[in-house]
Amino acid sequence: MRLGEQEIVNAICLHMAQRKQLRPTDVEVEMKWDEDYGFSAEVHIQGRSQILIEANILEAIERYLLTEQQLRVFRDQIRLSLEEEIVADIL
Repeated sequence: MRLGEQEIVNAICLHMAQRKQLRPTDVEVEMKWDEDYGFSAEVHIQGRSQILIEANILEAIERYLLTEQQLRVFRDQIRLSLEEEIVADIL
């Protein structure tokens, strides 16, 4: 199974909205990849910005798969990679 970048962004929006008790539409996400730091996401909520590291992204994907697709997946089964966009392969 593979999630595209938009699905990863949706997962982060749902995750952060639940944590902050907001609507998912109140959350903006920009995915990033850096040669030195790897994958991250810059999240904007109510005028504030926060950087999520790869572990936070994987947590959001885990929760998304469980709540939206009823799939129980663990972090070590998720691999982020950079192709034309950032994708998550579920092993």
